[in-house]
Order: sequence, then C-alpha cells, then structure tokens
Amino acid sequence: MDLELYFDQLAPDDIRVKGTRIGIESILYEYVHRGQSPEAIAERFASLRLDQVYATILWYLRDRERLDAYLADWLAFSQSAREAQDKRPPPVITKLRQLKAAQQSAQ
Repeated sequence: MDLELYFDQLAPDDIRVKGTRIGIESILYEYVHRGQSPEAIAERFASLRLDQVYATILWYLRDRERLDAYLADWLAFSQSAREAQDKRPPPVITKLRQLKAAQQSAQ
C-alpha cells in the first residue's frame, strides 16, 4: 500500500488528506487523544472516506515517532494561539463579553 497517495504535504507542518482540507492532525487527535474508532472519525468528518482514516492511522502506526512529534507541535501551536487570542480577543468577542456581563448584572 502506497500511503503517499493519500496525503498532500503542503509544508512540513501542514499535511492534509488528499482531496480534502482536513489535516492529519485532526484525525490523529481524535484517534490518539480521544480514543475514537476509525468509523467514528469518518462519521465526524463528512468529507472523509473510511479508507482515508485507516490510511492516516496506518501511517501513524508505521511512523509513530515522527507523527507523535508532528502532533505535539500542532498541539503546542494550538495552545499558544489560544493564549494569544485570550490576551487580545477580537472586537466581537469583547463586545459579547460586555453584553453578557451587563445582562448578568441586571439580573
């Protein structure tokens, strides 16, 4: 099985399932960290076929060290992005928080 046919490597930190916008990190997170079955993952991502999910998992099992590092980098980037957004939320979020606070104080 030629796993390379299933993936597009757009950059070292951006590998997607061919023909979709879904990064392998989304599949691997569900499988590794949430313990989801391949069938549940395919159901969660409507644009994925079951064989694409299995191919991603097979690649992970064959090259676990590399893909664990890839996933860890993605998780670290995601965490830092959330922290940056918490420090400087978009104006719409600030406005919604103000409205919620005003609503709660009125009760």
